[in-house]
Amino acid sequence: MGRSKEFDTTLVLHKAMEVFGHYGYEGTSLQNLLDGLGIARQSLYDTYGTKRELFISAVKYYMNEKTDAVISCLERTGSVKEAIADIIHQIAAVLKDELRQKECFILYSAIDQVPHDPDIAAFFKQDMARLEQAFYKALVRAQKQGEISDRQDPLALARFLNHARYSLTQTAKLTSNPEVLDDIAVVILSTLDY
Repeated sequence: MGRSKEFDTTLVLHKAMEVFGHYGYEGTSLQNLLDGLGIARQSLYDTYGTKRELFISAVKYYMNEKTDAVISCLERTGSVKEAIADIIHQIAAVLKDELRQKECFILYSAIDQVPHDPDIAAFFKQDMARLEQAFYKALVRAQKQGEISDRQDPLALARFLNHARYSLTQTAKLTSNPEVLDDIAVVILSTLDY
């Protein structure tokens, strides 16, 4: 009979997000992982395999969690514009929080790997399509509810909003000024008013 794990695998994935987010995939050493995760080398190998496999597991966990939350918000009844505003403001709030933003930076590291890693590229493509479709459906609903103009192209707007979410993470990497994120959030949301 095998021994049960002596650590919380979900907590370890959260810690891995922080480590990879801080150092980037290429810059993360085995020692960085062991120090950051607080588990033994053999446990790391037995549970997650290689550094790449741990990275992919952490990226998928992070993105699935965030994507599910966005889709859930977009599918709720009521104002679509309010739902989209909640999504954008929540992202900005997390990125302004020094502790919570560390996990988000894994996204920056993952995007950097897309040209070099077909598995990560395929996962991003699938996730982007899923989010684009969710934004599209919500925007079509917003047009039917009279919240946004029917002159807007809901597919183009869905693509913009989805990519704008990612741009906030990159912006947070480039500036420590929280007003920059707030200003960008306001402009992103202003596209719903045309």
